[in-house]
Amino acid sequence: MAEALLRFTERQPGESPYRTPIDRVIILRSDHPKPPSHMISSPAMCIVAQGAKWAMFGGNRLEYRAGQALVIGVETPSIGRVIEASPGEPCLVLAFELDIAMMRSVAEGLEAPPKASGEAGRGVFVTDFQGPLADCALRLVRLLETPKAIATLYPVIMREICYWLLTGPHGGDVARMTLANGPSHRVISAMHSLRDRFREAVRIDELAAIAQMSPSAFHRQFKALTSLTPLQYQKQLRLLEARRLMISSAVNVEAASFQVGYESPSQFSREYARMFGAPPKRNAKQMQTLLREDRAVAGAELIALSVE
Repeated sequence: MAEALLRFTERQPGESPYRTPIDRVIILRSDHPKPPSHMISSPAMCIVAQGAKWAMFGGNRLEYRAGQALVIGVETPSIGRVIEASPGEPCLVLAFELDIAMMRSVAEGLEAPPKASGEAGRGVFVTDFQGPLADCALRLVRLLETPKAIATLYPVIMREICYWLLTGPHGGDVARMTLANGPSHRVISAMHSLRDRFREAVRIDELAAIAQMSPSAFHRQFKALTSLTPLQYQKQLRLLEARRLMISSAVNVEAASFQVGYESPSQFSREYARMFGAPPKRNAKQMQTLLREDRAVAGAELIALSVE
C-alpha cells in the first residue's frame, strides 16, 4: 500500500494533505518529522502505510506505525504529530471518515454481533491493520485510479471495512458507537450539545440529563470516550476556535476571548499559553507566518469548528 500511496502523491500538484476523487478520503504525506498540530478529529480511520505518528487525546497518547491504524469513533479535540519520516521513506497515511450510520447497518446484519457492555467504552484506539482490512485499504487506494467506479464500489469497500472492524479484536468498542440508545450514543448526543453551545456556561447536570445518566456516571463515561472531562473538552473547543479567529480573521486577543465565551482575557491568555505553548498574540503571529510559508502545514492547524 505504501507504494500505491507514494505513486498517487507523486502525481498530485501541491502538498499534503492530498484530496482524492472520493470526498471523504485524503492522503497525508510527510517527508520530515513535523511539530504537533491541534485539530478537531471526526470519526475516522487513519492507516499508516509507512513511517509513524502519535496522537494525543487528553492525557492519552497513542502511537501508531506502519501496519497499524488509529480509529476515532467520536468528534474530539486532539494533537497529532509525525515522528518518523524522511525524503527516502516519507510517512504515508490513508485517512477516511467513518460512517457511523453505515456501521450501525452492518452491525444489525451480523448473525452474531459483538457484545458491548453497559458502560461507554473507548472512543479512540489503535489496531493492527492486516489481513482483510489491509486488503480493503489497498483496493480503496487502487479505486482512486478509476473514478468512474467509485460510486459503485466505494460503498461496498466501506461496508466491508465496517464488517472487519466489528468482527475484529476491538469489535466491542466499535459496537458501542453504533448502538442507537446505548450509553456511548447517549453520551455522544450530550457531547454534540456541548459542542454546539461551547461558548455558553453549560452545567454538567444539563448534559447528564441529555445522556439520561446521573452526573457522576456521565462524567465518568464522557472521559472514557474522549480522555477529557466535559470541562476540558469545552475549554479546548473554545481555545481552538479563538486561535482560528485570530489567525484567519485577524481578530485581536480580547475580542477572540469574548467571542468564544471567556469573561476574563487574562484567564484566556493563561489557558491559551498552557495549551499552545505561547501567549495568544505571539502564537497567532507565528502561525500567520507559517501560513504564508507553508500553507499545507498551517492548514492542518486551522481546522474550523463545525459549530455554526
